[in-house]
Amino acid sequence: MTARLTNPAGLLPDTTKAVNILYKSAHSAGVDPAVLALVHLRASQINGCGPCVDSGARQMRKAGESDDRLFAVPVWRETPYFTDPERAALALAEYATRLADQADAVPDEIWDEAAKHFDEKQLAAIVLWIATTNFFNRINVTTRQPAPQNWG
Repeated sequence: MTARLTNPAGLLPDTTKAVNILYKSAHSAGVDPAVLALVHLRASQINGCGPCVDSGARQMRKAGESDDRLFAVPVWRETPYFTDPERAALALAEYATRLADQADAVPDEIWDEAAKHFDEKQLAAIVLWIATTNFFNRINVTTRQPAPQNWG
């Protein structure tokens, strides 16, 4: 696949600064980095963002994530590999990514389950990271950014 244009963040350098601030904010609220990585990967899978799925999975593997968990993210509900907090965050990521799929985009039961496992600051970070991931996904998919070709 050939990109339609250079990644907009490269063309508009202030974007990179803003994204770095979002990244730092989301990752400084005390949420387990594995939870943030899982929501990033799941939202990216839903949105069909090749570069984000590729880099997200590679970073997770580098951080010691097991193949069992990586392979099971798309079917997390049907596997035993995820903790209750991770499941709550994955559900929140799915609903927050698929906003147009139902009238009540993020039902109370989804929010309430997440709120059982994360405090307000952590929930803010998870929501911010889901939104930031969707931001990345929309840029990459729209401009057809290719996944890296350094497999091996």
